Amino acid sequence: MAMIFALAVIFFLTIAPVYGKYYFEFRTRLHFFLHDTLSVENPSTIMIAHPNIRQTSSFEVGSLFAIDDPLSVGPEPTSTLIGNAQGLYVSSSRDHVMFTTVMYTNFTFRVAGSMGALSFYSQGVHLWTQIHELAIVGERGALRMARGFDLTQITFVNLTACNVILECNVTLYHY
Repeated sequence: MAMIFALAVIFFLTIAPVYGKYYFEFRTRLHFFLHDTLSVENPSTIMIAHPNIRQTSSFEVGSLFAIDDPLSVGPEPTSTLIGNAQGLYVSSSRDHVMFTTVMYTNFTFRVAGSMGALSFYSQGVHLWTQIHELAIVGERGALRMARGFDLTQITFVNLTACNVILECNVTLYHY
């Protein structure tokens, strides 16, 4: 039960007409932080491919990264871990000020009790200067057949150490 509160899961119930019939629709909101680290002894992100042209940035255009980032309740590194984000992202901008990535990420949460694991898959373009929206394109477990979006923003960035903390606000709609 403590994990459910740690995820900040909020269920809203509405009645939605679908093809002339009425169904109960639940809205689930999740709030969590993603810790992306390249600089520590045990990094959560690893560059697995890079272009073979010389560029001035450590995040070269076309660089491919594999991630296994921890998800936590708060932005602090010592905050309670509630899951992992696993996937890939590709740096896709030549402009070093407007760093952009294309992300493909599976978010999995450890939940105690009968709900089992909560999991959803998102993809989209991640702009490093503003709040951006990622589409939720697939779900598993208790969230199967849900649809929704992830509003993400950067709460901490250290480009010299290559550490980033993202705040994620997810809204899912499911029957």
